[in-house]
Amino acid sequence: MARIVIVGAGMSGLAAAARLGTLGHRVTVCEAGPTYGGELGRYEHDGFAFDTGPTLLALPAVYRDLALKSGREPLEQLVRLAPVDPESRHLFPDGTELVLSNASRGRVAEALDTAFGPGTGARWGEVTNRARTVWEATRRPLLEEPLPADPTPLHTDPYPAPPRRGLARLRRERPHTLAAVAAEELGGGAGPTALLYEYALRYGLDPRTAPAGAAVLAYMEQSFGVWSVGGGMRELATAVYRRCEQRKVEFHFDTEVDEVLHRDGRVTGVAAGARRFEADVVLTSADRTGARLGRSRLSVLLSLRGERPAGTVVRTVVHARDTAAELAALFDRDEYPRFPTVQVHRPGDGAPEGHEAVTLTVTVPPGTAVPADYADHLLEHLASAGLDLRERLAHLHVPAPSAAQPLPSLAGTGGALLSPPNATGYPNLYRIGSASHPGGGLARTGMSASIVAGLVGPA
Repeated sequence: MARIVIVGAGMSGLAAAARLGTLGHRVTVCEAGPTYGGELGRYEHDGFAFDTGPTLLALPAVYRDLALKSGREPLEQLVRLAPVDPESRHLFPDGTELVLSNASRGRVAEALDTAFGPGTGARWGEVTNRARTVWEATRRPLLEEPLPADPTPLHTDPYPAPPRRGLARLRRERPHTLAAVAAEELGGGAGPTALLYEYALRYGLDPRTAPAGAAVLAYMEQSFGVWSVGGGMRELATAVYRRCEQRKVEFHFDTEVDEVLHRDGRVTGVAAGARRFEADVVLTSADRTGARLGRSRLSVLLSLRGERPAGTVVRTVVHARDTAAELAALFDRDEYPRFPTVQVHRPGDGAPEGHEAVTLTVTVPPGTAVPADYADHLLEHLASAGLDLRERLAHLHVPAPSAAQPLPSLAGTGGALLSPPNATGYPNLYRIGSASHPGGGLARTGMSASIVAGLVGPA
């Protein structure tokens, strides 16, 4: 039995603690804040409750594996997990509406043809088929296993060149960026381009510079689906915390670790003020050294009077009026986009009977103050797209934007989007969490815990 100290009680810390406690180790978690869950926070007001971080779960297999490996129970016995279908409704500035089915690429293609014209679905399908090649080439080294000791093969984007058409002598080059995929393979239409860009933008990636292989983000969501957690995503954090308690994990909240202690080339514990916690192994989610950071996330929480309308889709995406202007504001000038892409989350719970809780989420530049009228401006933007919530508004709350979000690990760009490895210069010190391999996003955060638990091994 090893004495293990984990720095941080976010989702990676909770997942690692549950796995290592199950393996027979003595686990202690030190958390600087007053509670667990990290970004899976919760805001409550007058009977309304909101997620203040991620609102939906992709790749639920990561947390299904955690539930089974740490307690031999399906995840569905710990939380109310349900597929979101339709997966999303998209409103475009020209009035076009697109509704995408959950985990059905065939029905997605049909919807694209209906919205944007015949052939659009086939072109989209060809792109996602090439993205599947990326998934097959990178799933293990960029999601399921430690970063290879020699990551050089991952410096090249595995997104394949489209097949040759027409004159055989015409050479088809491999697209270098996601923007090139949209222009060359989707035909450059505003709607399909905005749809492809939205998957990258949500993760804080600039589609103009992101590798073509970033299309894998769209492939993963449309192939494996999106899921909701009844009562909000905070319930997932609570379920994993309860599992940690069952595995006798010891938690110390309001305990900020200021130093990792070491001697003779090995870590010996951590210091939190005057307190010392001895350890044979230390895992930390606080080390953001070398992390690949993208943009921040802003949430706007709306308490609405009146019932949620029948047939309301859980997630509606209101696309930017001008995609080029949005990207220029976000990535060239570090400004809040004036008419941005907005995720509208309407889960159908979290509100007193007869009312509705709604969360708006926008990608914004990091370290920049929220303009005083920005929430009102977002509501006007939604209204102009046909989604007017203003007359029902009872209360509005704008939490501080998140810190700059770590990017998901992606192949290509000479390795610029590879996250720091989980192993460090010390044999018994490991990085976990979104700032380390395999990068940002709730699924990857959970996988970092799985990878490191495998490196530590059983007691």
